[in-house]
Amino acid sequence: MTEQQAESRGWRKLVSAHFWTRRRIHLVLIIWAAIYLPALGSLEIRGEEGRRILPGVTMNETGDYLVPRVGSKPYFRKPPLVNWITAASFKLTGVRSEWTARLPSTLAVLSVALAFVTIAARGLGPTASLFAAIFWLTNGGNIEKGRLIEIEALYVSLTALAFIFWVAAYTKGRTALRLWFLPAIFLGLAMLAKGPLPHLLFFYGPVVALLWNDKKLSLLATRAHGTALLIMFGIFLAWALPAFLLSDSAHVAHVWTRQFSGRVSGEGFDFRSWIENIPRSFVYFLPWLPLCFLRFDEPPQLWRRNRALLAGFAIPFALVDLMPAALPRFVMPVLGPAAWWFGELLAQENLHWPSWVGGKTLTAQWRNRILLVGTAAVALGMIAYATLVVPRLHRGEKIKTHARQINAIVPADVPLYAVNPQYQPYLFYVHAPVRYAGSIDELPPDTKFFLVQRQNEAEAETTAHWAPARTQLVLRINDYRNHEVILFSVQPR
Repeated sequence: MTEQQAESRGWRKLVSAHFWTRRRIHLVLIIWAAIYLPALGSLEIRGEEGRRILPGVTMNETGDYLVPRVGSKPYFRKPPLVNWITAASFKLTGVRSEWTARLPSTLAVLSVALAFVTIAARGLGPTASLFAAIFWLTNGGNIEKGRLIEIEALYVSLTALAFIFWVAAYTKGRTALRLWFLPAIFLGLAMLAKGPLPHLLFFYGPVVALLWNDKKLSLLATRAHGTALLIMFGIFLAWALPAFLLSDSAHVAHVWTRQFSGRVSGEGFDFRSWIENIPRSFVYFLPWLPLCFLRFDEPPQLWRRNRALLAGFAIPFALVDLMPAALPRFVMPVLGPAAWWFGELLAQENLHWPSWVGGKTLTAQWRNRILLVGTAAVALGMIAYATLVVPRLHRGEKIKTHARQINAIVPADVPLYAVNPQYQPYLFYVHAPVRYAGSIDELPPDTKFFLVQRQNEAEAETTAHWAPARTQLVLRINDYRNHEVILFSVQPR
């Protein structure tokens, strides 16, 4: 055998579906590690990460895991599952860092990929389940959110797990609670991450479409499904009712009502942003979006099922994106059913392009080459980003700068009290234990350092709360949001 023949044989082996499927769990772990782990904890927290992290830190310090708090105030805009998981990550690892904060998001993404190549393989088959896992790990949406401690990575993964377990059970002919129980658990947990309703559209849309295609819609009207609904809403209410009753009920009701009505009524409507929703949402399907135009004709029964599943998630996708105050990330729960559909589509051996792009056949060998090259490009791109781009981004850090100023003044073993600080993400990086208070009068007699907002500066300078000791302005911080905070020390006379 010549060297050229050996290379050709090796390439054919590498792109063969059989070679991939026998090692699908190993491949999933390698792809996941290459995309989601490089430089995971290298950049400071950004966006809404602080609102997911700081309540978790406070929970561990106070032992109050029922009511999430940002600063000294309860935070009810989102349920607390992501805060609980962040707190658990810090406690279990014994380390409080960006890496341990973001690790749960990456593990959530990994859990779905592993579910595809194990649980979903019963219904999809080994090849299709691997292709579904590849789509799941390498799409733009999961790569963006799966490397941050944000709500999306968690609740989108929970919704995907619910769909995978339901379709796997349905394909095996299971009925009653064996069909609905595990999906209900995952959907209930997803409610604790994001709240009721949004993700349910992307679960029930595909489910109803598949049942309609098989003329089995009656499964939705069973006692088992009713029990599943009680389970999923019961999981959410097990937290929501105690939190509602033990807090300012009127305030909580107002916040929850605004969260729902604001999305539906179009509060803060921006036409330019709204008209871009669907095009921006398609970015989540990259780099695989062009392959979604492929089709197959045989067997007809599978083709009809595949089309029904496509309609089942495409319709909620369009409806949610067309809501007046929608954002592209609202449609991210579509990624689970879309990955299933994508895997099922690409596993067919008689794929061809539609007539309007030439109608040519896509052979299995070329399909595998495209997937291999595309996956490798994504993985290598993320490694290059971690090694070449991330070091440059350190120069633009804003949040850590403020924490360094405080750390240079406040000893790490002396509590720092923050008086009604609102949302201050740099407090995550302060070495001293941070304690929160609603007013200066609530601060204890042994206070050494405390932070106030600008409107409380005059009160902090003139207070007799520690008489005969006096307060002294030590540091003035004007953060990246142009929000001013002042650090005071309490000095004996």
